[in-house]
This record gives sequence, structure tokens and C-alpha cells, in this order.
Amino acid sequence: MTLSVGDRIPDITLKTNGPDGPQDLSTGDFFADKRVVLFAVPGAFTPGCSNTHMPGFVVRADDILAKGADALACLAVNDAFVLGAWQKDQNAQAITMLADGNAEFTRAIGMDKDATAGGMGIRSHRFALIAFDGVVEYLGVDTEKGVVDKSSAETILEKLAG
Repeated sequence: MTLSVGDRIPDITLKTNGPDGPQDLSTGDFFADKRVVLFAVPGAFTPGCSNTHMPGFVVRADDILAKGADALACLAVNDAFVLGAWQKDQNAQAITMLADGNAEFTRAIGMDKDATAGGMGIRSHRFALIAFDGVVEYLGVDTEKGVVDKSSAETILEKLAG
């Protein structure tokens, strides 16, 4: 199943970094009773993700939260240690980093892509969504390599404002 507007986010356990290291985070709990902006990247520390996608959300995090988002999160098919290091590298403390190391969540929502030809394994498509109480209100997937459009911070701001 590929996730669509109107669908409920599946309840899957991801990892995030806590004060004592990686800890479980239930998507059911994370998305419950609030408006969440989630953006997903093919991989931490990759050029497009580090130079374009993540910086847009870092710079506009306060604006996104001021426009009605209760939480802002980044998902990647990486482990929690890598995402913790990337969060520090990008000064992304306002963003909850969600590690989907085995791509369970990514597969469950139909956003997985096979990047094994490039030695990167299974990754996520580049996308962003807005969900309220776990139900998708907006979903933008960037399908053209190197293009960050439908999943950009600017697009999310427009969708929150409209």
C-alpha cells in the first residue's frame, strides 16, 4: 500500500536518540492528538539531503511550528546513531530524528526504493507529509533525482498556510 491523503499513519516502532542513547518511539504515540510535519530523506549525510533538504527545514523550523505544526520530524533508513550525528552536524535540534533502520515504516507506507545498485540498500523516497492525529492531510513525493520540490520546507509552509 502506498500512503495517500486521508490514510492513517501505521503504528510502527522506530528509534530516536534519547539522553541515554537510542530509544523506541511508537509512530502511533508520536502522531496522536497533534499536527506533525514529517519529511523523509534517502540518507543522512548524502549530498542532496545535507545540502538542500535538511537545511531548508532547519532554517524554517520555527516558521513551520508557528504555522500550526506541533512537531517536526525527519525520517531516514539509517540507524539512530547516524541520525544523531547528522542532527548535530546540521544543527537540527528542533527536529525529531526518526531512525527506520530496517525500513519497516518506509515499506509499510510504500515509500521504499531499491538503491542496492548504488550500494545503498533499501532507502526511502524523498517525501514530506502533514498529518493531524495520525491522518495524512498532505503528501508530497519528489520523484525526479536531485529535485527537492514537493517535499521542501517552503512547500510545507505553503500547505500549512493554505
